[in-house]
Amino acid sequence: MESLSPNIFVNDMKATVAFYKLLGFETTMSVPETGDELVWAMMTSGKVTMMFQSYESLADELPEIKRTDGGSLLLYINVSDITGLFDRVKDSVKVLKGLEKTFYGATEFSILDNNGYVLTFAQHQ
Repeated sequence: MESLSPNIFVNDMKATVAFYKLLGFETTMSVPETGDELVWAMMTSGKVTMMFQSYESLADELPEIKRTDGGSLLLYINVSDITGLFDRVKDSVKVLKGLEKTFYGATEFSILDNNGYVLTFAQHQ
């Protein structure tokens, strides 16, 4: 195994792409390649790659995919400038936990994305 890239199912592709651009991600691939009506997008920031896909695009092929927001998972993302990222996004996102030092030596904060997914950003010193 070489990498893991989550493919997250969302209700509003346009809002999701805009939200993740706010966090510093860039769209690297999409279907379709141009236009506003995306059904899938790959976004990257540094070494982190995330994919987003509309529920409808796989409804017939994979009906097992739950049609609820969020989910029972937390995406844990390592960053190199935790304070800079927090300062840049804190007033534009729903912060669940502010910057704090953990018992295992990381500095972290958690937010809720526009689809109900929890993202925890961490910097390990």
